[in-house]
Amino acid sequence: MNPLCRALVLPCLFALTGALTSPARADVYAYPSPGPQTDSLTIYSTLDAPLATALIAAFQTAHPGTAVTYEDLLAGEIAARVVQETQTAGATADFVFSSGMDAQVKLANDGFARPVTLPESADWPRWANWRDMAYALTFEPGVLVYHKPSFPDGPPQTRLDLLDWLRGPGQAMPGRIGTYDIERSSVGYLFLARDAEHFPDIWSLVRVMGAAGLQTFPTSNQIIDRVADGRLVLGYNILGSYAADQARSRPDLGLVLLRDFTVVVSRVGLVPRAARSPGAGTAFLQFLISDAGQTVLSDQLRLPSVSLEVSGAGSAAAMVAALGEQLRPVPVSPGLLVYLDQAKRRNLISRWRAALAGN
Repeated sequence: MNPLCRALVLPCLFALTGALTSPARADVYAYPSPGPQTDSLTIYSTLDAPLATALIAAFQTAHPGTAVTYEDLLAGEIAARVVQETQTAGATADFVFSSGMDAQVKLANDGFARPVTLPESADWPRWANWRDMAYALTFEPGVLVYHKPSFPDGPPQTRLDLLDWLRGPGQAMPGRIGTYDIERSSVGYLFLARDAEHFPDIWSLVRVMGAAGLQTFPTSNQIIDRVADGRLVLGYNILGSYAADQARSRPDLGLVLLRDFTVVVSRVGLVPRAARSPGAGTAFLQFLISDAGQTVLSDQLRLPSVSLEVSGAGSAAAMVAALGEQLRPVPVSPGLLVYLDQAKRRNLISRWRAALAGN
């Protein structure tokens, strides 16, 4: 990656600490209204509460009469609760913000989200808005992480470079390459599924990685820790927000956005159809897609923002300017539902296992 790309891209990847593969949790946090209470807002989210606090504080500055209840949950738990509460109690959270892109789109597709048309909706990227119901709000690429001392001449820059490196004599030391266990990691499964759509030789790459003793892990941090201390020399398809956060304090950890293409995933927000206070949920969504909300995401939470109107380093605009068509964002659309199809999931996992076994 050239210095311009590195300067623009790396600052926008700094991580949140909870994520797609976090341990199960169900924590509830209360944020009283700064002024006399006139409204209440309940949020279900996969974003860790310590990070969400900055968003909520900024929102309450503009809406001082709104008290906020924030529930920190896993993506699957969120979807299940919205469905169950809608069907049994007739009311659920007012806003849902989740890293489970496919689960969020399924909620919208199955009638559990309400259309929210805002003035900002017209300018939102088309790939990031499905029927004004499900909005992508962050822009998080997958990266190659590497152990800097093991690559004095630099790491592979494309998947074909990675294939060549793996096949080179004495280059790939057995058992020193890692990636997600796609059977346990939802983000790992999504990254591999997208790779299969964009890269015709993906199964050749998986076979060669398997022959090199590929190790698989359910979480980003397990891979990043091992690359940072040299137990692994490479980690493939790792969520960039985690990696860049760790790279700030671990000098032997490097990361690359592969030049052939870089898959980008997002956190998706929606207002449930059965929201108790749909007006409050709508107000929070409007804040998140505003320049002010997107700036909080990129500058304070270090989560790359989607809006092309936000031009800081932590934004889609900065990455697009530096990397252009190299970036392949996952569209918020019913196409995501294919990743929930159990027959297709079994088929992808079967091909994965076969390739790792050398078949």
